[in-house]
Order: sequence, then structure tokens, then C-alpha cells
Amino acid sequence: MTFKLFKNTGDFKKTGIWIIFMSVFVGELFLYTWCRVNYIGVGYEISQETQKQYELIALQSNLKIELASLKSPERIAKIAKNQLGLITPTKNQTIVIP
Repeated sequence: MTFKLFKNTGDFKKTGIWIIFMSVFVGELFLYTWCRVNYIGVGYEISQETQKQYELIALQSNLKIELASLKSPERIAKIAKNQLGLITPTKNQTIVIP
């Protein structure tokens, strides 16, 4: 007694074509899913990097303001007078170079 899965060669070809078709279809589904997941992940990364950029721009603005306050002549004169003990030179102490 022999067991025949397929009655003739036509059924075998139909089943083979069907298996190939389903394999391609499932492969396309996996590819689409992989692309979509990567797309969403890249979107999240872009959002995080954009937020970091705004934070760094705000930090840069604060640092520019701090630099301007540290460079102010009034602050430098106050430190020179109070901490370093410097005084403004008198007319006798200044020499004009022609």
C-alpha cells in the first residue's frame, strides 16, 4: 500500500506555487514591520535630539549672558579695588608717551 499525498503532478505544482506565494507574502510582512519599527524608532531619536538641541541653545544663551557680566568693566574695577588692593593712579604716577 503506497501513500500518495498528491494525486497528480498538477496538485504538486499548485501547492508549490502556493507555498512560494505565502513565503513571499510573509517575508514582505516581516520587512514592512521591520521598516515601520525602525521608522518609529528614528522618529523618537529625532525628537530626543531636537529636545537636546533646545536645551543646549538655552544653555548657550545663559553662558553668553554670564560671560558678558563677567567681562563688565564695573565688576573688574570692583575686584581690582576690593580683592587686589589696586587704586586708580594719580597724575604723578602716570606717564604720557608721545
